[in-house]
Amino acid sequence: MPEFPHNSDITKTAPIRSRLSRALASAPHEQATDLRLGRIVRLLMEHATVVVSGTKIAQEISSNRSEVWRLIQQLRGLGVDVAGHPATGYQLKSVPDLLLPEILGPLLRGTIFDAKLHHFYKIGSTNTTAMAAAAEGAPEGSVFLAEEQTAGRGRGANTWDSARSAGIYCSVVLRPELPPSDVLVLALAAGLAVRAAIEQVNSRVSPDLKWPNDVLIDGKKVCGILTEMNAEVTRVRYVVVGIGINVNHSSFPQDLENQATSLRLITGSEWSRVELAAALLKSLDQEYRLLTRSTDARQSILQRFAEQSSWVRGKRVRVEENGSRIEGTTEGLDTRGFLQVRTAQGIQTILSGTVREKT
Repeated sequence: MPEFPHNSDITKTAPIRSRLSRALASAPHEQATDLRLGRIVRLLMEHATVVVSGTKIAQEISSNRSEVWRLIQQLRGLGVDVAGHPATGYQLKSVPDLLLPEILGPLLRGTIFDAKLHHFYKIGSTNTTAMAAAAEGAPEGSVFLAEEQTAGRGRGANTWDSARSAGIYCSVVLRPELPPSDVLVLALAAGLAVRAAIEQVNSRVSPDLKWPNDVLIDGKKVCGILTEMNAEVTRVRYVVVGIGINVNHSSFPQDLENQATSLRLITGSEWSRVELAAALLKSLDQEYRLLTRSTDARQSILQRFAEQSSWVRGKRVRVEENGSRIEGTTEGLDTRGFLQVRTAQGIQTILSGTVREKT
């Protein structure tokens, strides 16, 4: 179930830019990627057929050749295949599948996300950082992307396996003019966006939506969604939607082998994380615009979620919440998006808890 912690009023004490910078530098592993690395990658991509001299790169990033060499070595350490050395110049051997703003940004033109991308090579949790940044005034549409998480979070106390450059670890800041009761519908809309993005990249893959925040393939989790908000009684201040997708994982820890899968394991081939991330953010942009601008958006989202999920109706389930257990058959969603389960005592509305298939 998405988590909706309620926080006290935000005190504004400094300009947004300086407060956001402090938020992004709040922890040792949460330093935003050196922007010069992205500029180097972009320059090498634009001159992919030729060797680019260290002097030209140094001019581009307003630095010197020895610093260029250091940054090239850093890129190599991150898996970017760069040939050459200071005496001969540099050339990309293959396009890096890194979620850098310089690569991803141009693919998101026209969305609310295109100019607000923050990239990290290593971070504790994108959701934690996004929530801190939102509290410090990060604008709507801010996106926090990481190649690796050291403390990736799932629902409750669960962790999220975040192998380096294997998945998409992404959190976005939204500031919808919605009551807190509608945030569950936003979480369901995020699931629809994930499903649409995967199908857009490979139409032969048909994910299943598990209420309220998992995307499954062949019964195993390929994506988890964590929604957190800061709200008053009648209005949302901001929402952070965190999305973790297992893309090119070749294996999982032993305790996850029977529960998790990846798009690579399902299809037998590597996926472009850049292509999938762009499709995801475009789809999320469309769903969000629909929810915030259309009067019948809620009904559309609930209907489409039910149609694209095998869990919403006719599934024998066991729901565990705070030590209690409910067993029954799912009977659809109510008008707020909560799951209805028919039990021996009648219809019960599931507000939260872990839903598992009853075998």
